[in-house]
Amino acid sequence: MLEIIRIHNELLGTYGDRGNADVLKYRAGLRKISARVTDISYLDPLPKTGDIYLLGGAEDAAQILSLNALRKGSILTRAANKGAVVLAICAGFQILGNRYVTRDAEIEGLGLLDVVTTPGDRRLVGDIAVATELFDFPLTGFENHSSVTTLGPDAAPFGKVLQGNGNGVAGVDGAIDKNVFGTYLHGPVLARSPEFADLLLERAVGSSISEVDDELALRYAKWRRALIK
Repeated sequence: MLEIIRIHNELLGTYGDRGNADVLKYRAGLRKISARVTDISYLDPLPKTGDIYLLGGAEDAAQILSLNALRKGSILTRAANKGAVVLAICAGFQILGNRYVTRDAEIEGLGLLDVVTTPGDRRLVGDIAVATELFDFPLTGFENHSSVTTLGPDAAPFGKVLQGNGNGVAGVDGAIDKNVFGTYLHGPVLARSPEFADLLLERAVGSSISEVDDELALRYAKWRRALIK
C-alpha cells in the first residue's frame, strides 16, 4: 500500500495544494497500485511510514504552527533521509529550508533543502512556467508570495523560470535534493503536470511505472503550456 501523507492541510491548504494528493492517488489507481491518502493534523504525530509527504501553501502564522509541529521527533527529516518523496509548495518549501525570515522574526527551518527565504519588496502573483531538467517540456502553475528564496551550494534549482518569478532571484524556481522537491508552483502543480505526478510515483515505488491513457489530463496540461507567453 502506497501511503501519501498530506501534512497539516488545515494550515498548509490555503491555495488548493491539497489536490496534489488526490492526483497521486488517482494516477496510482490507474496502474492498479494501491494507495491511500492520510491527512495529518498539526496536533497529531507525523507517521513514519509515508512513501510520499506533501506540504502546501499558507500564511505566516499557520506556517509557523506547522513548522513547530514538524520539529517534534524530526520524523519528516528522517523519512526524507531514508528516501521518502517530499513535495513542498510555497510556504511548505520555505519550511524545508535552513531558515526563513519574516517581517518580525528569523526562524530556523527543517534543513532539508539548502535555501534561505527572506522578505521581498513586492507581491509576486500570476501564472508561472518553469523549464526543468526532469522533463523536455515546461511545468506550469500559479504563484502568490512575496518572498525571495536564495539557494545555497548544496541545492539545485527545481527549474529555470520561463514566465513569472519563482524564487524571486537568479531566474530560478524551487530547489531539489534527491527525492525532496520544493517549488512555488500552486495549481495544484500535479494536476497541471500529471507527468510530474508520475515521476513522484516512480520515485516512491522505486521502479518505472506503466504508461496510462489519461487523455483529459494530458490535454489540460498541454493547453496550460500553450498559454505560456
